[in-house]
Amino acid sequence: MPIFEYRCDKCQTKFEKIVFNRSEEIVCPKCGNKDVQKLLSSFAVSAPSAGGSAPRVGASCPRGGT
Repeated sequence: MPIFEYRCDKCQTKFEKIVFNRSEEIVCPKCGNKDVQKLLSSFAVSAPSAGGSAPRVGASCPRGGT
């Protein structure tokens, strides 16, 4: 179920709405206006950096010598 962000044309309130089907009427929760605009929402993606925090590989314990 996608979540869309809208802005009311009358009171300029921004709100989010889970849309179950495309024929559902979207109404401003603050003033009840039906004239709303779907906004282009941004999203964040995170990925490990090149320097990263991956564990070091190949490290060993010191050996005892005789």
